[in-house]
Amino acid sequence: MRTRQEACLYGLSFPDTYKDTPFRDTNWELIRYKGNKKAFLWIYERNGCINLNVKADPAKALFWRDIYKSVIPGYHQNKEHWNTIILDGSIPDKDIKIMIAESYDLISDSPVKRIYEAVKQIPCGRVATYAQVAELAGDRKMARAVGNALHKNPDPDNIPCFRVVNSKGELAGEFAFGGAGAQAKLLEAEGVEVKDAKVDLEKYLWDFAVGLT
Repeated sequence: MRTRQEACLYGLSFPDTYKDTPFRDTNWELIRYKGNKKAFLWIYERNGCINLNVKADPAKALFWRDIYKSVIPGYHQNKEHWNTIILDGSIPDKDIKIMIAESYDLISDSPVKRIYEAVKQIPCGRVATYAQVAELAGDRKMARAVGNALHKNPDPDNIPCFRVVNSKGELAGEFAFGGAGAQAKLLEAEGVEVKDAKVDLEKYLWDFAVGLT
């Protein structure tokens, strides 16, 4: 990877990203994550080379600097949390891409994203409670946030929010999944018994610590 175009195209290959040129100096191009509009990749030319600024965990930032002379503390950014990659041909493409991907992961992380990723792990034929999903997403106290996130589910085909019930095994409101009884029908199609809008947690609760119960 040596050119601005290559770096830009790779940055835009990540989900929910877009290019921005917010400064009067058009030398600077930013690739941002749509979820929070934060930039994870800064692209600009300096001293005859295309440079990339990427976010990094402090320990990882030092790791990359130790390996490659062309990875230096972030130019015009926090030196602890950002690195500058100088595209002078000395760094293999695979490692440049890893550093960009790590930056994307750090910038795009959010409670809602973690909630959706947690729900994706609930296996077919099992249910999880809001508190379980919150715990798997990193904070058991945000059970209410789980409910809010699931009501705004952007991808129902891949985020099976119908597998989430409350602490008593009760299903969500009648129209939460597209119509009265829709959640029950989706669960029953996977072999989960629903009686009086409720699931037997002793039988169907997913124990994410050890796998299927």
